Amino acid sequence: MLLKSFSFFVFTICLANCGQLNASEWANVLFIAVDDLNDWVGCLGGHPQAETPHIDELARRGMLFANAHCAAPACTPSRASLFTGQMPQNTGVWSNAGPKLTRLRRKPFLLPDSFRRSGYRTLGTGKLGPNKSCFQEFFDVHQRWSPLSSEAVEYTPAELPSKGSDNPRHVVTLREQQYVLPLNRMPSDRTPDDPKGESFDWGPFDVPDGDFGDTQITDWAIKRLQVVSTEPLFLAVGYYRPHQPLWAPKRFFERFDNNPAILPTVLQEDLDDLGSAGRRWAIEPVTSGSHDTVLRFQQWRGAVESYLACVSYVDHEIGRLLNAIDESSMADNTWIVLWSDHGWHLGEKQHWGKWTGWERSTRVPLIMVPPRDVQANLAPSGSRCDQPVNLIDLYPTLIELCGLKAPPHDLDGASLVPLLRKPDQVTKRCSVTMFGPGNGSLRTDRWRFICYSDGSEELYDLSADPREWVNLVGKSEYRKVLAKLRAQMAPYLVDNDQ
Repeated sequence: MLLKSFSFFVFTICLANCGQLNASEWANVLFIAVDDLNDWVGCLGGHPQAETPHIDELARRGMLFANAHCAAPACTPSRASLFTGQMPQNTGVWSNAGPKLTRLRRKPFLLPDSFRRSGYRTLGTGKLGPNKSCFQEFFDVHQRWSPLSSEAVEYTPAELPSKGSDNPRHVVTLREQQYVLPLNRMPSDRTPDDPKGESFDWGPFDVPDGDFGDTQITDWAIKRLQVVSTEPLFLAVGYYRPHQPLWAPKRFFERFDNNPAILPTVLQEDLDDLGSAGRRWAIEPVTSGSHDTVLRFQQWRGAVESYLACVSYVDHEIGRLLNAIDESSMADNTWIVLWSDHGWHLGEKQHWGKWTGWERSTRVPLIMVPPRDVQANLAPSGSRCDQPVNLIDLYPTLIELCGLKAPPHDLDGASLVPLLRKPDQVTKRCSVTMFGPGNGSLRTDRWRFICYSDGSEELYDLSADPREWVNLVGKSEYRKVLAKLRAQMAPYLVDNDQ
């Protein structure tokens, strides 16, 4: 990833060269987003019990970017960066609580806008980018609380006092069956006075898949794939799970009945070599709940099983989508791109959720599958790239691959096309993730460098310490490494006025 913006001259070169890659003038794009998905997928090997045959099939058909990272480890800023091709200091969107793109003085030109302006039909559904109006057609569906209605998750006045207690109790009825929420029976660490249900929850619902929003958006997308059109198609499908609450149809939990989930490997004293900022980032329940609460209620294994179940459920939906496109008229001329907006902790570093600078929070699955009629011009199917890349690289990549007109604003990413051709080449790439002004995390092919706004730092050698257990800051033999990484990070520690 490069901070230096692409110039119009570079885009002109890319557009001139794209014909060498594309056998067809117009390639369709199926753009698949999965919320909160970390490396617990089979092709990345993040958990031994991950069952993701359809995502793994995509990796066998295309290119797996195994060292891909987000620009910000939370939904809103990550997606704002991906859809604009700009880092948070340029979008002005730093966090979920900050300003939205639609409220900024400079109206952004989003990725679907570039497709539309170049003659594409742009369709979207589910949880995607920061502005639904950038799609010509959009199908929205309630996903967060599915299969419940938004009204059903509201505690009644009589129930609300129980929410922050050790016996929270909100009764709902679904398909004539009564459920007591939260399913995990844990109190809220974040919003005990909010009448809405607790999102830090997990467990099965014994309902058909069709009661879940992720199935409904797949159904809609499949119907759109069956429509024959003279226009090239950009179809974006945004899956919600495994975002919390970690609910899924019951059948995806059944494999754990006689085979309990394996817990993440953690180090008890993992936080001892961190500064106060790092320890605070680990322990505070900013996006989910606290590790102490999960342990006190003996819910760690249940959470892991629920996350894996949600991942398998979404993988099943992705499989339905892939079958549909393989059977469609677009089977030979479609780029398939699968990505997640950020990772997710499940107890590693005593953290739950996202919004940290560690690998578990920044690393994401990223897979690109080329059309069959251009595969011969690229690396063999099933290739793997271990160079650090970032989600903001997708905008310039698709500009080049699809011959799109350049957007009116600069892009901070770098095209991935050279890596699609030669994934094993050694580059000077690094990937930066920002988690608020002054807080940054830089990933190279070997190192992880984290700096906090209070001046504290962390350094990890991922080749020897993939779980980031040993902070090397303060060891004299790493002074030169730190100096280089600090220099690479410095340009990102600026908040540009929006």
